[in-house]
This record gives sequence, structure tokens and C-alpha cells, in this order.
Amino acid sequence: MKHLPRCAESNVFKMNLFQESRLTLRLGFPLMIGQLSQMLMGVVDTVMIGKLGVTDLAALTFANSLFHVPFVFGIGVLTSVSVFTSTARGGNQPEAARGSCRHGLYIATALGLLLFIVSWFISLRMDIFGQPADVAAKTTTFFRVVMASLIPALAAMALKNHADALNRPWPPFWIFIGGVLLNVVLNWITIYGKFGLPAFGMNGAAWSTLVARTAILIAMIVWLLNAKGLREWVPYRWFRKPHFPEIQRLLKIGIPASLHMLCEVTAFSAAGLIMGRFGAVSMASHQIAITCAATAFMVPVGLSMALTVRVGEANGAGDFHRLRSIVVTGWVLATAFSLTAAAALLFFGKPLAGLFVEDAAVISLTASLLVIVGVFQLFDSLQVASASMLRGLHDVHVPAAMGFVAYWLIGLPVAIMFAFFLKWTAVGVWWGLAAGLLISCITLCHRLWEKTGAPKSVERSL
Repeated sequence: MKHLPRCAESNVFKMNLFQESRLTLRLGFPLMIGQLSQMLMGVVDTVMIGKLGVTDLAALTFANSLFHVPFVFGIGVLTSVSVFTSTARGGNQPEAARGSCRHGLYIATALGLLLFIVSWFISLRMDIFGQPADVAAKTTTFFRVVMASLIPALAAMALKNHADALNRPWPPFWIFIGGVLLNVVLNWITIYGKFGLPAFGMNGAAWSTLVARTAILIAMIVWLLNAKGLREWVPYRWFRKPHFPEIQRLLKIGIPASLHMLCEVTAFSAAGLIMGRFGAVSMASHQIAITCAATAFMVPVGLSMALTVRVGEANGAGDFHRLRSIVVTGWVLATAFSLTAAAALLFFGKPLAGLFVEDAAVISLTASLLVIVGVFQLFDSLQVASASMLRGLHDVHVPAAMGFVAYWLIGLPVAIMFAFFLKWTAVGVWWGLAAGLLISCITLCHRLWEKTGAPKSVERSL
């Protein structure tokens, strides 16, 4: 047996990186586009409601600040479906994959119902959040209906995660795209009152979202029941008695993963509530900026979903020597996408803001916030990619603690200090959020590098 020369090792490692990049992009491309398409629902709502006035846009900001917390909690819990289905696929265990899908759907439905019930009681006292009275008054019905849409949205997400982990991302992609297009058409009809219907204003957007998400769920079920080549990997009986140890196993990964995601989202939601202290202009600017930031973020989110699956497959197959190559390619791709998004936000801030609203004060403040969004794109992309790859390794507890420290013990206190003590107001809040993202990026990248050990992607001998 001979050792490979150093230059030969380097060439093999580069070939592995190229191969892993190709495989990640092949899986990740439809996931990235799919995530962008889902964000278009929020973008469309923001653009169409923005034309109704600053108060309506501020009400949308308030409602979204409350909605995103339970929504992301549910998404985080359901990432366990991707983890266990991809691990089962890597180990060629279709029965385990079927259980992951069925129990993931049970969890999604029960969680959606629970969150809707809790949100209904919250909606009875919207005044407790300290928002302007006219903004709070416009929010109640919208919030209730959008929270009802969480039930089909989470169920569809569980099924999509299962399909993605089976390396079948394209059919769900087209189904979700169709849902977005349906939402656009229904928004136009219900918000402005077309075809003889009354104009429901911003509440029309909520009803449109509910209908579109229900249609997506139905389409996903129909496709999975008839998909060729997946019969062995899709539950034979969907309504079998739950196996609670299986649910517990999913939740053991899903809840810590969800808490990690919640640390970031609740920090941004808290920032949205802080904006209410600075008036409707700041709230409207924050809504536009966070919509642009979240839209740009969907590309690395889609990439990270592919990385979770690829790491999970390698882990399930016991193919540990590929992990470091997947990590490096994940970081390279995340960096490339984030720099592209950053350039667009830095150079086209005002034109982007002008697409949402005509108010000069809102456009000016939004452009300033988008500069900050452009700056933290790299941190945000690398931290979400790293967290997702750690999830594929079933490492979720320590990253959750890291997220809490980064966003709640560092990011939000810095945001409050900048906003109130230095009197930077809205701009200060966003610089504080950027600080939290930077800390999260550093800690998660370091942990991922340590968890994947010394480079194993190069065979040392022939």
C-alpha cells in the first residue's frame, strides 16, 4: 500500500469538492427556487397591501411579527422529517422513512391546531403589545385567518421535507409555485374587490393565503399517493395508530432545532415590536427591509435544506469520509450566493424600496436599513448553512444554546443600546441584529468544523 503524494491528495480533494458541489446544487437548486417562491407570498402581500397606505403596511408588520414566531417554530420541528428520512434513505431503510413521513404529518397537524388555538386567545388582547391603536385594530382578523393557514402550511411542509429527503424536489417545487400563483390571483380579487366581490383590504390577503396553502396540501397528498418510484417510501396507511416512541424521536431532534431557529426569528420579531415605539414610518420601513432580507435569505435556506439531506445521507450510510467535502462546498456556495445578494441590496436599496411604497420618508429609511441587510448577508448565509449541516449530524442541542446567546444575550441588548441610548432608532435596531448574526456565524462554523473532524475526504493509501 502506498501513500498518495501531497499534490495527488490535493487533486483528489479538489475533485471531491467539485463533485460534491455538483450534487449539492442539483438537489439544492429546486429547493432554493422553491423557498424564493414561498417568500413571494409575503412579498406579494407587502406590495399589494402597501398600496393601501402606511397604516395597513404597519398592521401587516405587526401581524407578521406575531405570525413568524409560531410559523418558524413549526418549520423547525419539522426539519426532523428531513433528517430522519435522509438518514433512512442513506441506510436503505424504507420502513423507517415511511414512519418519518407519517409521524411528521401527525406532528404538523397537531402543532398547527395547537398554535391556532393559542393565537386566537392572543388575538383577543392585541393592545397588550403596545402598538398604535389604529394599527392594532386592523390586525386582529388578519392574524386569526393567517394563523388558521398554519395548519395546512405545516402539514404540506412535512410532506415536502419527506419528498426532498428522498431526492424528489421538483414535483413539490411546481406544486408550491402553483400555490404562489393562486395566492397572487386571489389577492388581486379579494384585496381590491374584483368580479363583483367587495374589497376586503388586507383581510382579503389573509383569506387568499389560507385557500392557497390548503390547495398546496391537497396537491402534495395527491402527488405522493400517485408518484412513480416512491411507493416503497410513502406510507401504505396514513392513519395508523401513532407510534409514540417514533414521535418522541422526531421531537428530540425537531424541538431543539426549532428553538435554535426561534432564537433568530424571535429576535427579529422583537425588533419589529420595538419599531412600534418609533412610529408607523419605522414599522413600514422595517416590514419592507425584512421582506427583502428574508427573500434574499431564502436562497441560502434552500441550499441549507439540501445540505441537511446530503449530510444526513452520508451519516446514515456511514460514509463519514465525505463530510468535510460537503461542509467546504456548502460554505463556498453559501458565500457566493450571499455576496451576490449583498451587492444587489447595497446598490439598489432605494429602487427596491420604491417598489413597495411611494412614501418618501419610508423609502429613505428603508434604503438605510437595506445597507445593513447587505452587510450581514454573509454572516446569515454561513450560519444557516452550518446549523443545517449540524442538524444532519443530529447535533441540535448545543447549536440551540449558541443561538440563544448570539441573538438574545448579545444581538437584542446591542440593538436596544444602539436604538435608545445612542438614539440611532430604527438603524440601531438593525445593527444590533447584525451583531447577533456575526456571533452565530462564528460559533456555528467553528463547531461544524470540529464535529466533522480532521479531513477524511482523501484516501491515504491505495
